[in-house]
Amino acid sequence: MNNHTFISKPVGETTDVEVWLARAGLKFEDLGQDATSRAIRMQWREYQAAVQRCCIVLHLPPDSIQLNGVYAHLRIPRVASTNFEINC
Repeated sequence: MNNHTFISKPVGETTDVEVWLARAGLKFEDLGQDATSRAIRMQWREYQAAVQRCCIVLHLPPDSIQLNGVYAHLRIPRVASTNFEINC
């Protein structure tokens, strides 16, 4: 018996903020000027810096790498407020 797991889209990282926000069920339009939105924007900048460092070190494009270890928490936007709903 052959079991194959097919992935419909790449599992790697992204440079598109909309794709990154969608991992938490958010849209760019959901962000405002509140503390939670500012924290999400800061996490996006940290995520982008980590992705860029990995791409440079590994000589690979973002969709060919996956952050792990101390950077794994940056892969999905962390929403600490009840203003946003996260569907897991």
